[in-house]
Amino acid sequence: MAFSAFVRCADGREGLGCRCSAAGVGWCAGAGWALVDGGGYASQGSNVVQVGRDLTIQGDVVAIGSGAPAMESVPPVPWLGRVPAAPESFVGREAELARLAAAVAESSGRAAVVAVHGLGGIGKSTLAARFAEVHAGRFAPAWWILADSPSALGTGLADLATALAPETADLPVEQRVELAVRWLASHDGWLLVLDNLTGPRDAAGVLERVRTGTVVITSRQVGGWRGVRTVPLDVLTAEEAADLVARVVAAEWPGADLTGVDRLCAELGQLPLAVEQAAAYLAQARITPEAYLDLLAGFPARMFAATAEGGDAQRAVARIWRVTLDRLADTPAAGRLLRVLSWYAPDDIPRDLLAAALPDLPAPDLVDALGRLAAYGMITLTAGGVTVHRLVQAVTRTPDPTDPHRAPEDIATARENAVTGLASTLDGLDPADPAAWPVFRSVLPHVRALADRTTPDTDSRVFCPVLLAIGAYHYHRGATASAISCFARAAESSERLHGHDHPTTMDSWNNLASAHEMAGDSERAITLLEAIVGDRERVLGQDHPDTLLSRNNLAGAYEQAGRLDAAIALFEANLADRERVLGHDHPHTLLSRSNLAGVYDTAGDPARAIPLYEAVLADRERVLGPDHPDTLIVRNNLAYVCGRTGDLDRAIGLYETTLADRLRVLGHDHPYTLASRTSLAVAYELAGSVERAVPHFEAALLEYERLLGPDHPDVRTIRAELGRRR
Repeated sequence: MAFSAFVRCADGREGLGCRCSAAGVGWCAGAGWALVDGGGYASQGSNVVQVGRDLTIQGDVVAIGSGAPAMESVPPVPWLGRVPAAPESFVGREAELARLAAAVAESSGRAAVVAVHGLGGIGKSTLAARFAEVHAGRFAPAWWILADSPSALGTGLADLATALAPETADLPVEQRVELAVRWLASHDGWLLVLDNLTGPRDAAGVLERVRTGTVVITSRQVGGWRGVRTVPLDVLTAEEAADLVARVVAAEWPGADLTGVDRLCAELGQLPLAVEQAAAYLAQARITPEAYLDLLAGFPARMFAATAEGGDAQRAVARIWRVTLDRLADTPAAGRLLRVLSWYAPDDIPRDLLAAALPDLPAPDLVDALGRLAAYGMITLTAGGVTVHRLVQAVTRTPDPTDPHRAPEDIATARENAVTGLASTLDGLDPADPAAWPVFRSVLPHVRALADRTTPDTDSRVFCPVLLAIGAYHYHRGATASAISCFARAAESSERLHGHDHPTTMDSWNNLASAHEMAGDSERAITLLEAIVGDRERVLGQDHPDTLLSRNNLAGAYEQAGRLDAAIALFEANLADRERVLGHDHPHTLLSRSNLAGVYDTAGDPARAIPLYEAVLADRERVLGPDHPDTLIVRNNLAYVCGRTGDLDRAIGLYETTLADRLRVLGHDHPYTLASRTSLAVAYELAGSVERAVPHFEAALLEYERLLGPDHPDVRTIRAELGRRR
């Protein structure tokens, strides 16, 4: 190889062991590899020469411009900077700004590296820009790099080198990157913002070499920031979100009508990007928040992709999470899982429910998918299960044929997977058994969410039993309005899917009638039940257990309507049929005996009611257990009859026991518990102990006011009665 000349250093030495001046190339320590200005390396025994514009190290060539300066000697330029301005509409974030400033201050002379992480659209870049703006006089330079890929990070560093030393402009990108890193490594007082960094590994080459200065990273990746201080970012508060809308709209449309802004912000989950884009759309289109909500409900796909004139379409809420899911392409279960999650309520989604929804997904794959979605801020893993931002859910379940993550057929499949999870979780559970109620409580918000996000004409065969089970849970908890809603939808959907004579359809109508009876609408219940009894006798036969069930319910509706002769005759006939068909100890047989005792008492025949109640109570304690709600009903009813006949001591004892058990089993706000409390108070008063009655009336009044509202007729009645007793 022919060299044009050796490099001669300032001290007159050449080759091995030379040390160059600022105008030279570098130095060779004579042992191992030594870094040379401009990115070259020399090894022991090598000669460093300059050939034209290339630095040649024996056996290697590293391209470097002949005018490349020694970056250690390049001074910072006070006015140099490249940071986007924080928007004038910036609101809130005082705590996060303070946390970011504190993390930088804690560096103690070392390089301060802080990662601001959170969901796409949460405002990470805006926070970083605001931080740079607030502390503008502290850093020189303040340099912003869009670092969403290794090439983008390299380009940003190369631009920094050119800004610091314009003579490097003609050097290749790779060498300008090296020059920029060397400048950062040898200077202090600078701020480097790496915006939208995919993860810690993408900046490792820079972070490992800098020992001074400040690096602020924004990233969607939540985990993996070992050794890096972090500032997690959440959505705005409701007040901050409303303030953001007001500021953005006022800039273009002063005096705009912002009625409904709170509901709009809530619908958008207080996500800053979505709120700001909606506000800009309001100002441009001159529409109210209520009108925007109507558009969002009617045309979700279009509105999620909409930005105001001049807005960045790539930053529309429908697109911001597509990038994240693209990055998770190596975990196919992640997108599938997110689509299922989008159909449930946003908070506390049990992991067991997800496993039931995707039974074909191996447990390790489910855990891995959850972990990766959480790592990129798409979900949050909590002690209660999984939480998803409501806007992420809304976009994810909105079909878009142009988005590979939101194909219509995949979203439809995810919905059925979500229903399957609910059905599997509730399968085999008795809605009347308090031991099963924690499971019902855990899935109840997710059944409601799925029902709210769909219409009856799209309900599947699997969803009807879910509605029946949840309706029965509401029924046994005394929430009649919710029970009626579930049963009515189940009946409508089952009729469409199965036909009028299908067992699920008849179960739905029967349960709906019972719920109307519990709500006090006996005439509506009778109309429904008479039709159902006729249908079941025709389809199933007179002795079928379901026929006997509907007949029993019809007798109860007759009793509630005051048609006592018809009620007694039907209860007696039905009891005889149940004992013959089901046996003496069957729960339905026990129910018939209890109901017959009740109608005897209603008809003014306690002599027949009390012995029958006593026998049923003993049987239910033996068969169902002392804590079963049906057992407690019989004990409460027996107390009532005893009180009516003047046996107040026995009535009070039974009421006290029943109230204690219902408080323990059903809770303090269950209607049956409140009924026991008021019945006990009345019994105390009848026994001449008003001082013991008043506290129970007061406690019942507080609960009824909380549950029903201060103006409910029952609340007014109790309040008046309490006032009279005081």
